[in-house]
Amino acid sequence: MRQILLFSLFLCYHYIYGQIPNLPQRPGVSNLYSVPESLNNQPSHRPNSPNINATSNYYKKVTPRDDQDEINKEVDRQMAMIREESYVKNYMLTSLSDRKGTDSYYRAFDNLMKFDPESYSITDAVFLVENAYNNNDRNFQSAYQTQIQKATNMIRQQMKRSAIDDSDNVAKNLAIFKYFAQDTKQNGKVIHKAIKYDFEDYMGAKDYSKMFVSKLMTTNTGQCHSMPLLYLMLAEQIGAEAFLVVSPNHSYIRFKDGDGEVLSVELTNGMFSANSFVLNSGYIKAEALKNKLYMQNLSKREVLSQTYVDLASGYIHKFGYDEFVAKVLGKALELNPNNINATLWKSNTDQMRFMQACNRVNIDPENKEQLQKIRNYPLLENQFLEIKAGFDYIDQSGFAQMPAEQYEQWLGSLKTTENKQKSEEIAERLRILNAQKQREAAKKIKPIVPKKESPKVYAIPKEFL
Repeated sequence: MRQILLFSLFLCYHYIYGQIPNLPQRPGVSNLYSVPESLNNQPSHRPNSPNINATSNYYKKVTPRDDQDEINKEVDRQMAMIREESYVKNYMLTSLSDRKGTDSYYRAFDNLMKFDPESYSITDAVFLVENAYNNNDRNFQSAYQTQIQKATNMIRQQMKRSAIDDSDNVAKNLAIFKYFAQDTKQNGKVIHKAIKYDFEDYMGAKDYSKMFVSKLMTTNTGQCHSMPLLYLMLAEQIGAEAFLVVSPNHSYIRFKDGDGEVLSVELTNGMFSANSFVLNSGYIKAEALKNKLYMQNLSKREVLSQTYVDLASGYIHKFGYDEFVAKVLGKALELNPNNINATLWKSNTDQMRFMQACNRVNIDPENKEQLQKIRNYPLLENQFLEIKAGFDYIDQSGFAQMPAEQYEQWLGSLKTTENKQKSEEIAERLRILNAQKQREAAKKIKPIVPKKESPKVYAIPKEFL
């Protein structure tokens, strides 16, 4: 199923579009705008200067042909500028740069471009995306920083009480998981309740901020976009390794246990899950797995690619489509050509550009008879063919859109007796492995190690504020 704006117009056009006749060649610019040679062959009336030696070669001799070449080059340059301006005006998306708040997005994009894709802070990246949507609001910035540090401190305190070694990646991941799935207590008092899934407008259709980590931290409710991102951010803060994984309409977390087995963490229900749970959704095709669209541990580069998609998505929801969106999505696809979310947004952007261009020449793209007229506009036809190529790629990639009702039903299936039992078995095995590891560590003679520095407090880089 395609979530494509103009899918119907392609079907119409495909059946009615005939062979395009060869268009006549346009005259060359130099033939149209060359300066007549007679104007360049006039004798010079400037008197000779007595101070200049007549035999001096100081001045290079300029021939009429040199003058003509320079004039033609300048004409070509100016005509190229005119053509470019005309193309932007007639065939590109109308700029939204005059809208209040767009400059916050431009600045966020510029800051993201400074990131090293292999080494950056996911906490900073998420901040840039959500701060842009909040238009650099100081209250938002302060709350974001405080909430991240508060959550990090809670997890570190739990690690200290459980005597978790800083080198134990499994135990650190379990500490983060418990922060999501269980109430956090201190001296018998609950200081943080388990995070709940927010079923109301979980796709952010009415309120796009529902997608944000900052909303999750404020309300203690989130969904499959914000929860895994917060998990990654907290893992970054305490030095744990975990991976973001995507599937149709969904994302979740993976990490390796002590035996090297990969574990999937389903934060929406506070459970561990097997790969079979994701595959049983019925919306993951063999082609999608072959093309690495889904169920892959995303690298830092690929997570950054998704961050650019989030930036573009927020801009679209707040302002609409313009060429800034295309630029952001272009960067996302540069970092990860397999990013299906970036591909889908790009397809919609291409279609919006085509619709605007059609409207400028009084063509209704939804009218199959009028659509034939694009054969008279080669640049418009090229845009249409690019959209078609995008459709073909999406079809061949294995992408499938999961309906909202099916998605909710699939998420609910995690709570079945069978899946609950599987989750409990995984959790029990982890507890046994962890206890065994602690016993083995206790038997070893512990070397004297230097006192560790206190964990650094998270602070938003000043250049982002």
